[in-house]
Amino acid sequence: MSDVKAISEGYAKRIAVTGWCRKALWRIDNTRRAQRGGDRRALGWRFGAPPFRMRRFRPDESTRNMTYVFEPPARPAVPVAGSDALFPVRRIFCVARNYAAHAREMGHDPEREPPFFFCKPADAVLPVASGALGALPYPQATQNLHHEFELVVALGKGGRDLTPEQAAECVWGYACGFDMTRRDLQAQAKEKGQPWDSGKAFDYAAPISHILHRGHAPLLATGEIVLKVNGEERQRGDLSDMTWSIPEVIAHLSRLWTLKAGDLVFTGTPEGVGPVVSGDRMEGHIEGVGSISILVS
Repeated sequence: MSDVKAISEGYAKRIAVTGWCRKALWRIDNTRRAQRGGDRRALGWRFGAPPFRMRRFRPDESTRNMTYVFEPPARPAVPVAGSDALFPVRRIFCVARNYAAHAREMGHDPEREPPFFFCKPADAVLPVASGALGALPYPQATQNLHHEFELVVALGKGGRDLTPEQAAECVWGYACGFDMTRRDLQAQAKEKGQPWDSGKAFDYAAPISHILHRGHAPLLATGEIVLKVNGEERQRGDLSDMTWSIPEVIAHLSRLWTLKAGDLVFTGTPEGVGPVVSGDRMEGHIEGVGSISILVS
């Protein structure tokens, strides 16, 4: 009975130990028992299953046995048009001033600027189905919320230091999207030489339509892009007006980050960006991609 009691007490102690420590103690105990001539199964598992799953340690599987301190949130995802499938979102990249006219209206010379990028958190997506009216809560801490309507590219694979030809093969699909911007906070950050996060990376800052799978269709290079606010046209352009094409944007990105499946790339907005307030209705359309409607609430 002393052996039984000792083993039971050993279980109680091991239950309190977490992660790899529990595995290590279990293996050490059984090794010692085996060295003393005992039967490993009789002395160990006879008195109940171990408090963790026994398996050979593999570094790439280490996270499977982790215990989280709280329930992790669901991974952000965007529905795929015409399907029950979801596109899991890994990262959101945005290219700034990729239309010459928009760059000029923001006070910059597009002819002398290579592309530069900023990011939004993956959970900033606000998916809106075609034909539905999405609700965008007016964000806190701003008095000057701006719309920037643009084409979104969804990547089905990635890489680093890609050529434009390789980058084109990464495109899985397209969507209509908004790079919503707290313009007053962005302006303050610019004046102080600070990052744009407070102006660009807030809750629901990336409304997006369902993603249209590209399939074997050719890469988008042209197509009308139009935004109306309360029925009045605000933005109009063509995808051919981009300073940097879709493959070039992705290739530039891959020189700064390793791209992977699940990444979204907001490709820039045409001229005509401006403010919206609660009650405004935004309706955007991109030729060959689809439409999206948003009510600022």
